[in-house]
Amino acid sequence: MTRWEYARLEYRSAGTLGTDRFMDWDAIFYTGSGVQRWGTDERYDDLIHLNRAGADGWEAYHRNAVFHANEPHRLFAVTYSLRRPLP
Repeated sequence: MTRWEYARLEYRSAGTLGTDRFMDWDAIFYTGSGVQRWGTDERYDDLIHLNRAGADGWEAYHRNAVFHANEPHRLFAVTYSLRRPLP
């Protein structure tokens, strides 16, 4: 039987940098051992962060997208559920 360790990668609109603030994205990685800020991107590019997690043995098994309430075409956050087998 495989035992799993779980984590979450949250990719959220930063809303902080200049007039194009909805184009900036923060990557935050949550595990049982704590929270790690993985930086801010100037445009949506979550593959860099997914590849970083994958290099550490994490696999994504669920993705959830959240849109602004009044603007369904504007993405607000994407959350990835991750897991990796315990040794």
